[in-house]
Formats: sequence, structure tokens, C-alpha cells
Amino acid sequence: MPECNIARNKNMCNCTYEPCSRKGICCECLLYHRKNGQLPACFFTAAEERTYDRSIENFVKNR
Repeated sequence: MPECNIARNKNMCNCTYEPCSRKGICCECLLYHRKNGQLPACFFTAAEERTYDRSIENFVKNR
């Protein structure tokens, strides 16, 4: 399994929640949001992400 490249992941991360401790650690981000019935920021457009509504319902509604 390849190692996590946190610096590269952070460059691609569109999450605007600044105190997030999971930025660049995609496996932790996915587990966190899945546990909360959400999707991570990278599933949303920039405008959608800024609403902080990471619900699956919001994702489906905007497709």
C-alpha cells in the first residue's frame, strides 16, 4: 500500500474549514464524514463546500 502523501493531498484539498485536523489525511477525513452521515469537501463544488452542508442529501440535491 502506498504511503499517504499529506503535502500532496493538502494541495488538492478544497476544504475551507481551517481548524480541521484531518486536512491531507484523506483516510481519516473519509472515516470522520462517513461516521457522521456526510461526504468530505472534495465531493462538492467550491460554492457547495462553502455552505458546510456536507450531507448526502445536499450532494444528491445538487446533482
